[in-house]
Amino acid sequence: MSVNGVTSTQATAAYSYSYTEGKKAEKTESVKSESTNTAAENGVVYEPSTESTEKVTKKTYKPDTNLINKLKADAEERTAQLRSLVEKMMLGQSKTYGNANDIWSFLREGNFTVDPATKAQAQADIAEDGYWGVKQTSARILDFATALTGGDPDKIEEMRVAFEKGYKQAEKTWGGELPDISKQTYDAVMKGFDDMAAAAGNAVEA
Repeated sequence: MSVNGVTSTQATAAYSYSYTEGKKAEKTESVKSESTNTAAENGVVYEPSTESTEKVTKKTYKPDTNLINKLKADAEERTAQLRSLVEKMMLGQSKTYGNANDIWSFLREGNFTVDPATKAQAQADIAEDGYWGVKQTSARILDFATALTGGDPDKIEEMRVAFEKGYKQAEKTWGGELPDISKQTYDAVMKGFDDMAAAAGNAVEA
């Protein structure tokens, strides 16, 4: 076979390939044109969405009513017990609860005697692990705050302010600075709010 024959064959093959591909391209362009014209006629044109398909779900927080009611019932029961102890102290000095002008002034002055049983009960209640001790009292306050807000970290500072107002009101009712055990409880609660805020901050950063 001559060189010219090879060249001619290659040229023919190249032309045939070029022609075939050209027809394919024309057919493809024709299909695209028809699709575009049809979409235009129907008034429908597809445009890729630039919006994110991910949905951002914000957690909702609801008050824990069951825990709130439980804490309230427990506090009322224990408060009634405390009042009973106070009555016993006052009756031991021939005074009655109803005739006292100011029960808190009476307690603040400390001008009373206590029978052994009442004293033992009071000491147990204000012990480190007692119901009215720093540990349990501060824990109940923080649990109550969490239950009221449903654990919403955005409400921590609001609950802190509410606690501070309540403490000041307690001082006003008491008639001066509260006892050391109350001051220690105040510090424990404030630290608890600090810890909650720090934990919420770490959760957001993570």
